[in-house]
Amino acid sequence: MFKIIKKDECTGARIAELSTKNGIIETPVFMPVGTIGTVKSLSPFEIYDDGFKVMLGNTYHLFLRPGIDIIKKFGSLRNFTRYKGMILTDSGGFQIFSLAKFAKVKDDGVSFMSHIDGETHFFTPERVVEIQEALDSDIMMQLDVFSGPEASRDKAEKDLDITIKWAERSMSAKKKDGNLLFLISQGNFFEDLREKSARIMSGFDADGYAIGGLAVGETKEIMFKMLASSASNLPENKPRYLMGVGTPEDIINAVSLGVDMFDCVMPTRNARNGFVFTSSGALNIKNSKYKSETGPLDVGCGCFCCKNFSAAYVRHIFMTKEIFSQRLLTLHNLHFYQNLIVKIRQAIKENSFLNMLNKINMQKPSSLF
Repeated sequence: MFKIIKKDECTGARIAELSTKNGIIETPVFMPVGTIGTVKSLSPFEIYDDGFKVMLGNTYHLFLRPGIDIIKKFGSLRNFTRYKGMILTDSGGFQIFSLAKFAKVKDDGVSFMSHIDGETHFFTPERVVEIQEALDSDIMMQLDVFSGPEASRDKAEKDLDITIKWAERSMSAKKKDGNLLFLISQGNFFEDLREKSARIMSGFDADGYAIGGLAVGETKEIMFKMLASSASNLPENKPRYLMGVGTPEDIINAVSLGVDMFDCVMPTRNARNGFVFTSSGALNIKNSKYKSETGPLDVGCGCFCCKNFSAAYVRHIFMTKEIFSQRLLTLHNLHFYQNLIVKIRQAIKENSFLNMLNKINMQKPSSLF
C-alpha cells in the first residue's frame, strides 16, 4: 500500500508510492485545495493535466452543499466533479471550529450551526466516516478536535484525549476496504502531547497519519519543533501528511523531517490576490513596474500563462478585475508548486536534497528556486 522507493542519505526525506483504489500517489506530493469539489477558477481537467493526480475536498462544506444525497446520485465525488485523479477528503473538523457557529464538543461528537443558514447539525466520528464513504474518497480523514492556538494545556490535553477516542471509533466505523483512512495526530503546542498523540495513534495501525493543528499563527520555530515531535513518533512505513502547510520553504523543511503529503490554499488564494510565486522570488502583480513588462511572469516557466502572455497583459487584466487574470495566476502558482515537488523528488533521487535544504535556510526567499 505504501512503498518507500528512495531515502535521502542525509535527512529524513523520502520518495514513496501510496496505492489507492483509483491509482498511485507519488510522494512527496502537493494536493491543491478543491474545498467544494473545485479548485477556484480552474477546471478539474486543468488540474489533472498539470500533474496534480490528487485533489483535496472538504466533508463539512460538501455535506452542507450540495449535500450527500446529491453526490450519491453520481456514485462518488470523483464522478460528480469529473476529476480523473484521486481525492482526499478532510473531515471538516477544522472548519467546524473556524466557520460554524456555536460548535460544542461532547464525548460522542460535535454539534454546530451551519455558517450558511444557521441550521444545527451533529457530527460523530462514525457519521463523518459514513459521509466520506458516500463520497467514495480515496483517502478519508478522521473527525478530530482543533484546540486553537490560544488553548491552555488542560484544554489541549482534553481535546487530544477526545481526538484519540474518536480515532479508535473512526477505525471501527470504516466499512469499505477500498477507502483509505488516515488518523490525525494533534497535541497543540505542547511537545509531550505531540509525542503522546503520535505514539498512541500509531498503535491503531491506520492507512496513514496526518499532523494537524499547525500553521495557525505560531512562529516557524515552534511549528517545526512540534512537527518534528509528531513526525518522529509516527510509523516510518506509513504516509505522513502535514495539513494546511504551506510555503515552498515550509514544504522543503517538512520533507526533510520525513513528511510525504501537503495541502495548502496559499498558491490559489495568493493568486487571486495578485501575489505570484516565481523562480526569482515572490512578486505582486499590482506593482507598477510590471505595467510595461513585455516578458512573462517567470522566464523559463512552462505554465500556460507564461508561455502565452506578458506580465504587462496579466497585470492589465488583473487591475481591471477580469476573471481571466485569476485563472492565469492560479494556473501559474499551482504550476510553480508542482514544479517544486518535481524538483524535490529529483533532488532526493540524486542525493542532492541537502543542498536544496541548505539553500533555502541560508538565502532569502527571493532567490530560492
